[in-house]
Amino acid sequence: MIAKLRGVIDSRGEDWLVIDVNGVGYLVEASARTLSALPGPGERAEVFTKMLVSENAIRLLGFASAAERDWYALLAEVQGVGPKVALALLSALSPAELATAVSMADTAMLTRAQGVGPKLARRICSELKDRVPAMAGAPAEVVAAAAAISGQPAEAAPEAVKDAISALVNLGYTQAQAGAAVATVIRETGEEADVARIIRLALKALAQP
Repeated sequence: MIAKLRGVIDSRGEDWLVIDVNGVGYLVEASARTLSALPGPGERAEVFTKMLVSENAIRLLGFASAAERDWYALLAEVQGVGPKVALALLSALSPAELATAVSMADTAMLTRAQGVGPKLARRICSELKDRVPAMAGAPAEVVAAAAAISGQPAEAAPEAVKDAISALVNLGYTQAQAGAAVATVIRETGEEADVARIIRLALKALAQP
């Protein structure tokens, strides 16, 4: 199995690149995010790879980081997610954003990817929630928010909590800031609250120096 290539970018297209390794050109398929992270033709690069073997072909998929490759492997195991959809998810979301989406069961984030509808997004969250150790890659504050809901797993978080975080993000706060503020509110109140109250208290927390 070829796990990594280090050489010179020979050429590239919309969803592929050729990397020259000691005179041998390897054709590698890649997401838009991976391609944007790699240098242009003539430049040296390191590409992490996943080999796909079928009856008709042997393909190499390329990733700019080991984290991207690991997420591809996780996503590809979900029923209904093939190589094309997995790469679409990695084009739309970074590994940190994927971890955040799974940790908060944020299906709206996942549906940004082409080919991912609400049903498939829910399945991704359900099947991967226990397979991402400590939600690797997610901001610590977001993980804290997911775990703050009475010790329940992220997918059990009340809709009010998810809606509050989404509203704060829409107001201009980062996902990490919103998650941290909501986590603080839930810890301090120790009770269920409607979305308006959570937002009000979270904004108060965010306003503090």
